[in-house]
Amino acid sequence: MIRLTDFLPVPEPASTKLKFNMRAGGGGGEAWDLLMDDREEWLNMSRWRTKHTNNNLGNSRYLLAWAQYYPYGPQYFIFGGFFKVTPIVPAAINAYGYELEALPLHSEFIKRLIIKLERPIGRNVYLRKYESVQAQLGPEVYELAPDTKLGTFPGYQNVRLRHHELQRIIANDEPSWRDALSSVKGVYVITDLSDGRLYVGSASGEANGLWQRWAAYAHLKNLTGGNRELERMRLDLGDGHIVGNFQYSILEIFDPKTKDEVILKREVFWKQALDSRAHGMNLN
Repeated sequence: MIRLTDFLPVPEPASTKLKFNMRAGGGGGEAWDLLMDDREEWLNMSRWRTKHTNNNLGNSRYLLAWAQYYPYGPQYFIFGGFFKVTPIVPAAINAYGYELEALPLHSEFIKRLIIKLERPIGRNVYLRKYESVQAQLGPEVYELAPDTKLGTFPGYQNVRLRHHELQRIIANDEPSWRDALSSVKGVYVITDLSDGRLYVGSASGEANGLWQRWAAYAHLKNLTGGNRELERMRLDLGDGHIVGNFQYSILEIFDPKTKDEVILKREVFWKQALDSRAHGMNLN
């Protein structure tokens, strides 16, 4: 067993706290999803200040931020960064009360290092002092992924991949993703996050289903999978636009034995339902 505090030493233990984020308040998303997308809401989870112990950093100068890694279970957390903490003056309570400055220390472990606690935190205090966390929660290093951790396949209804994530999954031949996507045919949607336009496509004739179709988009020398519509965009805006803005999700899945014409009819339905011809990226 490798103790967390042995693996992640800090310059001022007495002035450092750890926050085990689980879910954003007010109906917000899971901490891991926010961290994965590098969204501002991820930082806001630790910026929020109240008088309650869970959201009050006190006199701490540094923070180790963690996100619950729900694919593994409630007692697993993935590293989200080491920050310098500066309280906002005058003190802001029940508001964003801290400025957080990301520091380079241990940055190579962000989204890669997963720790396991002796037990789930539940409703207990999830803001802990560095000096006492080892005795209180017994965190140990559970896994250090060779690359940014994407997790196991989350279920067809929960797929939401940025282009660079899709490329990494295909390049690493991630087993749970490969098995899930290659076992079904389906209709999918690509979203251009820069303007919200949609492209609806299908994997109907591919022997390895959605995995084979999406692998075509992940090819480093051909980011459009041979689509005329997307190729035109690539020529106009460049490869960087696709890598930086395209997101992939699944609309509907089918048994591999489903006839191609059934899937193609459903593709047409989704194009009509989402109006992706008139206001999206579909040309036909």
